Amino acid sequence: MENHKLLLSVKDLHVNFRVRGRTLSAIRGISLDFHEDESVAIVGESGSGKSVFTKTFAGMLDSNGYISEGAIIFHDEELADTVVALTDSAKHLIYSAEEKLNEYAKLENGAATYQAMEALKLERKHKAELSEEEQERLDGEIAELKYQRTELFNLKQTFDSSKEKARIKEAEAKIEDLDRQIKAKEKEKADTIAAHKQQLQHDTVYLADYDKRMSELKSRYEKEIVVPISDAVKARNAILAKEICLSVGRFSARKRSKYSHKLLQALRHAMEEGRDLNDDAVRNAIFDEITFRVKYLDETPEKLHGTCVLNLAKIRDNRDWVKIRGNKIATVFQDPMTSLNPIITIGKQITSVILEHQNCSEIEARARALELMKKVGIPNAESRFDDYPFQYSGGMRQRIVIAIALSCQPKILICDEPTTALDVTIQAQILKLIKDLQKEFHYTIVFITHDLGVVANVADRVAVLYAGQVVELGTAEDIFYDPRHPYTWALLSSLPQLAQRNTKLYSITGTPPSLYNKIVGDSFAPRNPYCLKIDTLEEPPMFQVSDTHYAKTWLLDPRAPKIEKPEIIQNIHEKLLDAFNI
Repeated sequence: MENHKLLLSVKDLHVNFRVRGRTLSAIRGISLDFHEDESVAIVGESGSGKSVFTKTFAGMLDSNGYISEGAIIFHDEELADTVVALTDSAKHLIYSAEEKLNEYAKLENGAATYQAMEALKLERKHKAELSEEEQERLDGEIAELKYQRTELFNLKQTFDSSKEKARIKEAEAKIEDLDRQIKAKEKEKADTIAAHKQQLQHDTVYLADYDKRMSELKSRYEKEIVVPISDAVKARNAILAKEICLSVGRFSARKRSKYSHKLLQALRHAMEEGRDLNDDAVRNAIFDEITFRVKYLDETPEKLHGTCVLNLAKIRDNRDWVKIRGNKIATVFQDPMTSLNPIITIGKQITSVILEHQNCSEIEARARALELMKKVGIPNAESRFDDYPFQYSGGMRQRIVIAIALSCQPKILICDEPTTALDVTIQAQILKLIKDLQKEFHYTIVFITHDLGVVANVADRVAVLYAGQVVELGTAEDIFYDPRHPYTWALLSSLPQLAQRNTKLYSITGTPPSLYNKIVGDSFAPRNPYCLKIDTLEEPPMFQVSDTHYAKTWLLDPRAPKIEKPEIIQNIHEKLLDAFNI
């Protein structure tokens, strides 16, 4: 997609869920770029992470889900462009911030000594506490026992108290035993920590040496942090103060004060550690923990002008999502009846979205809604405007959901299996509608599906997901005609259209791995008939097949044995043309 502008860039994304006291890793390090006016299909079995991955784009994760690592950079010039008026309060904020930053900057002179002191403190702390191996072992054992207890308790709740008294009694006895084991493990952990502390208290030689080294470091540090800062650092701090003002300018007075204070403290800590604040990536990371960083561009006597670095993985204020969700990134879900309110008219549901995101009157909103209804193929739109969802067929309801999604002309349209609940003839109509509207509105389609027939008809590029990772990425032609990952081979082999008469339909053996546990090696190895020894030991890197094609499998390593793809998917070009009418 070298001719299209980069729109959304996902970098090393990790998404976890807290489930019954355990952590489930749903997305494990996905990096993927989306460009303007392209269609990307996300394919894989149920539970591979397709929907979770795209929900992060619009801040729609469930309450127990969170992004633990990574970035989602949204390149939208309209949202990014930021102007803040230079009022008296803004000027005061800039002046105050610059003064404080110049004072904090003296700490940079002693950064190396500060790091040495912190390393010395950490060394002592490790001597007084559990080692990493002990901590990991004991915490893991305690977590596993607590999980077993929770599962057993939930199972006990399902028993009939009048007919299954014996099973209830047995479960209660096991729960009591697990409680004893948990207490014993927690006591073992506390006793081990106490033993380490006692051992350190009696190590007088180490403690004396520690006090001597720490005293020397502190003395050196006090001298270093009183050295005046350079003019270059003062100039950098002047820009930083303006970036603070730009970054908090959209908030109320109370929040401006709160966030500017947090940013100053974060920058102080970064200076103390000696981080390079001239590096844009470092500045972005510091700001992201509090709010978006707005990069300073220029100014006039009346206003500051900057551009915002939109990292969707780090949005802290829900009002920021209001400007993005629906307005810039919209979603069409699988079942239209769960997307539409059954007691509100169709017209009202479309106009409410238009009024929320666009500056227009109710009359203008109605006109736009009717125009959208006609575009998505609703006959007699004027007479159907005040109908309720139950008065529409399934295909028409899905057309209305698409109309609502497109009401604000978003940059990205996420289609989460939008044709699954529809019959085959209506599926084809909806797919054609989505592609035809793309030509008019120029949005990027992210299509989630497990139906490879849909992929063949709508996708420019395909990302194959397995166990929360992209295992193969390429153009639709790459994936269908030159697949390289054994999982992609298995998915293609499962196509009913490729099955021969009087033969058994191919299915992938086994089940996906548990994402509660750390996966060692290739996650597909237990189900892979072409599994190599290395697959069970080390995770494969992403190998480049061509400029557009990548696959995460050890079979592409030059040292791997030559293995041909399954016979059923060899020379499938004619079969696919016939089956999917490509």
